[in-house]
Amino acid sequence: MLKRLLLTTLAAAVAVGIGYADQSRTKVIIPVNKTSPTSGKQMFTSYCAPCHGVDAKGNGPAAAALKTQPTDLTGLSRNNHGKFPDTHIVAVMQFGSNVQAHGTVEMPVWGPILGKMDMTNAQARQLRISNLSRYLESVQTR
Repeated sequence: MLKRLLLTTLAAAVAVGIGYADQSRTKVIIPVNKTSPTSGKQMFTSYCAPCHGVDAKGNGPAAAALKTQPTDLTGLSRNNHGKFPDTHIVAVMQFGSNVQAHGTVEMPVWGPILGKMDMTNAQARQLRISNLSRYLESVQTR
């Protein structure tokens, strides 16, 4: 009788543990409100800061819900031998990140989202990506 109670309790504890472990798959939803395509800072604050933080150091309010800590975007130039990796940044914004260490791609692929904001104007989409990239270049630490 005691053995059966112990096994039942153990099975219940395992089931509860699995339930808590499954909560790590929290989805981070960032509202997408239309911003000005001319303001890289406004776009960063709206789209990137929830994960990367307003200071771009990877400490945004949603960062704790992610499996991988968001990148400190202020050190991109430092980590690229002093040159800002603008081509890479544009590619990540358009197509997402394909870094295997990240596991699944958690970062939103902003290119299609930004494109939908200006469906009739491809130049506005490029303007958004260009201005956001320039803003990131402006926050680099030396």
